[in-house]
Amino acid sequence: MTALHWKLVIDTQDALSLADFWAAALEYEVEDNSDLIAGLLATGRLPEAAVTEHDGRRVFRGFAAIRHPQDPHEKATGIGQGRRILFQDVPEAKTVKNRLHLDVHAEPGGRDALVARLESLGADRLREVDQGPAGHWWIMRDPEGNEFCVA
Repeated sequence: MTALHWKLVIDTQDALSLADFWAAALEYEVEDNSDLIAGLLATGRLPEAAVTEHDGRRVFRGFAAIRHPQDPHEKATGIGQGRRILFQDVPEAKTVKNRLHLDVHAEPGGRDALVARLESLGADRLREVDQGPAGHWWIMRDPEGNEFCVA
C-alpha cells in the first residue's frame, strides 16, 4: 500500500496575507500559480473575477498555498507535491479554539529567538507551558488568531 498524499487546509479571512505569514514563519515558499491562471483565463475556464493581484503576480482570489522549498512541485502549475498548506477564505470568522494546530520546532537552544521572530511577523504569545522533562513550549496565535505551539 502506498501512503496517501495530503495537504493541510486552513480557513481564513485573508488567505493571501496568512499564506505570506506562514511562508515566512516556516521558511516555506508561496506557490506561484500565475502560469496556471494565465492558461485558465486564456481558455475561458476561469472567470476574471476569480483572480486578483498580490505581490506583483496574478493569484486565485481567496486562495493561496505554501510548500516546503525542497519538495517537488509541478512546474506548469506551481502546485506542490509534498509538504503543503492551503489557505482558503470563508465567510465566517474564527470563533473557538482550534481542534488542530501546528507545532513549530526551533533549533536546539533557539526557541526564544524563534518566538521573537514569529512575533516580528505578526504572531502573539498566549502563554508559556513548562512541563519539566516532558517539555517546554509557547502557545502562540497567528495574525488571524489560529493557535500554534513553538517548542
